[in-house]
Amino acid sequence: MPRSTSQSSAGLLSGGTARARGRRRAGLLEDLDTAYRRDPALREGSRLQALLYPGVQALALHRVSHRLWRGGHAVSARALSQLARALTGIEIHPGAQIGRRCFIDHGAGVVIGETAVIGDDVTMYHGVTLGGRGWWRDPKGSSRHPSIGDGVTLGAGATVIGPVRIGDRARIGPLALVLADVPAGAHVRAPVAEVHAPRPADPPRALPGEHAPLTNGEAR
Repeated sequence: MPRSTSQSSAGLLSGGTARARGRRRAGLLEDLDTAYRRDPALREGSRLQALLYPGVQALALHRVSHRLWRGGHAVSARALSQLARALTGIEIHPGAQIGRRCFIDHGAGVVIGETAVIGDDVTMYHGVTLGGRGWWRDPKGSSRHPSIGDGVTLGAGATVIGPVRIGDRARIGPLALVLADVPAGAHVRAPVAEVHAPRPADPPRALPGEHAPLTNGEAR
C-alpha cells in the first residue's frame, strides 16, 4: 500500500474514533443533565451525583453494547450487557434501540427486550418490563417487543407485553399491564387497592411472636 494511502486510512480511522468518543461524551453529559432535570433529589450543583445512578450507568454501557451488537460482535455485546445487569440490576438486551434523554429512575428490576424500540425523552421507573409474549408465540427474528413513543412515562412495575405501540406522551401507571396499543396522550391506570376498615367487633390481631391483647371479658 502506498505511504500516502496508509496515512490517509490511519487518519480516517483516528478521526472516526475521535468522533465516536465525542458522541459518547456528549451522550453521557446529556444523560447527566436529563437525570438532573427529572429527579427532584438532585439539587443545584449535584449533577455529578447522577454518575452514581444505576440508570445512567446502564444506559452508558448499553450504548457500547448496542454498537457491538450492530457490528456483529454478539458475544461481546451480551457479555457487556450481563456485566451492566450485575452492576446496576437493570437488564437491557444489546439489540434494544433507545433514543435520547431516556431516564431510568431507581432502575432495579427493569427488563428491556431485544426488539424493543424506545423513543426520545422517555421516563421509566423501577420494575418496568418491556417483554415478549413467550417463545411459543414469538418466532425467532420477529419483532416481538413493544415500541415506546416520545415523551412516554412508565410507572413503577408497569408491564408492556408484545409488539404493541405506546403513543407519544402516553402515561402508563404503576403496576399496569398493557397488552394492546395505547393512543398518544392516553393515561393507563391499574386498579387502585381497596382499603377495608376493621369492624368494631373484630379484636385487634397480634403480630407474629406477640400475644393477642386481652378483651374486656378476659381482663376481669
